[in-house]
Amino acid sequence: MQITAAVAHGIKAPLTLETVEIEDPRPGEVLVRVVATGVCHTDMAMRDQELPVPPPAVLGHEGAGIVVRVGEGVTGVATGDRVVMSFNSCGACPSCNDHLPAYCHDFFGRNFSGRRIDGSSGLGWAGQTLGANIFGQSSFATHALCHERNVVKVPSTVPLDILGPLGCGILTGAGAVLNALKVPQGRSLAVFGAGAVGLSAVMAARVAGASPIIAVDLVDARLDLALELGATHVFNASRAAVVDEIMALTGGVGVDFALDTTARLPVVGDAVRCLAPRGVCGLVGAMPFGQPLPVDGGHLMSGGRTIRGIVEGDADPHRFIPTLVGLYLAGQFPFDRLITFYPLAEINQAIRDSETGRTVKPVLRMPAE
Repeated sequence: MQITAAVAHGIKAPLTLETVEIEDPRPGEVLVRVVATGVCHTDMAMRDQELPVPPPAVLGHEGAGIVVRVGEGVTGVATGDRVVMSFNSCGACPSCNDHLPAYCHDFFGRNFSGRRIDGSSGLGWAGQTLGANIFGQSSFATHALCHERNVVKVPSTVPLDILGPLGCGILTGAGAVLNALKVPQGRSLAVFGAGAVGLSAVMAARVAGASPIIAVDLVDARLDLALELGATHVFNASRAAVVDEIMALTGGVGVDFALDTTARLPVVGDAVRCLAPRGVCGLVGAMPFGQPLPVDGGHLMSGGRTIRGIVEGDADPHRFIPTLVGLYLAGQFPFDRLITFYPLAEINQAIRDSETGRTVKPVLRMPAE
C-alpha cells in the first residue's frame, strides 16, 4: 500500500514528503489511518542523531487515528476504532508486568532502533528500507503500523485530532506529577520549563491541589499561559534570580517538589538547589548518556533530598490516557489550549515554530482521504 510520509534525512535537514510503501500488519500489529500527530522535541533529537535512529526514517510518535486493519491475534481493537498511539513495550519484562512499561527492559530497542524486533522495517521508499517503528508507530505519515500494546482506544466524545499528544508529551508532564512524584494536596511544586510537558505538569498540579505551583521559563507568553492553567507564581529566568525568588516565596525553606523539563544542566542545578529538606526533583528532559549532573552533594545529603529520572510520566498508557481524557471532559485538564494545528505539508514550519518557542505544541493534521 502506498502512503504519504515525511522522511527525515539527517542532522538539521528538512523533512521531505514522499510516497512510501507500507506493509500489511503482521500478527499483533495494527494499521492506523493517522488523523493527526504531535511534534515533540524527541522527534528533533532523533532527526539530529542525539538518539541513534538511522536515517532516512519516518519519525513521529504522538499519533491519533482510526484503525484500518488488524493483524492476526489482535483482540484489543478492531477496524473503525479511534485510537491514540503511545510508546511501545514488550509486555513481558518485570517493569511491564508491574504496569510500568516506560521502564521496559527493551524500551530503546522497541522505540528508537528504527526496526521491528526481527530487524525488519515495514516501510520502504525508492528501493531502500526506511527507518520506521519509531515508538511503535512512525506517525509523521498518513498511515502508521502500530502494535496492539501501544494503541489505546478512545471515546468519540473528544475530537480525535487533539488527542495524539496524550501519547507522549502531555502524558509525560501530567504523569510526572500524578504518578511519579505523587504530589499531595497542599504541597509545593516548581516546574522548570513551560513548554507542553511543563504546562501539562502545571495543569496536573492544579488537579492534585498543589500549592504553590511555580512555573519558570524564558518566554513571557508561556508564563502568562501557565498562570491561566493553574500556576500561582511565575518567574522569567532571564530577569529573575530564580532560586532566590523561590526561596523567598517559601520562607527560606524551598519547595517540596521540583520538575525539570529542559535537560539544561544549569536549570537542573537550580531545580535541585530550591528543594526543601526531603524534597524530590524529577527529571523528564532527555539527557545524553554520560552527562554528569551539577549537584551539590552536601546539599543533597544533608537535607535527605532526592533526584529521580522519570520516563513517560511513569504511565501505563492503557490506564493513564483514559484518565486524562476523563479530566479533559470534566473541564479540569484543558490541554487543547496548548495546541496549534498545521497541515502535514507544513511540517518543517511546525518544527521551526516548536524549536523557537513560537508554538507550545504543534499538531499536524493529515490530508483528507
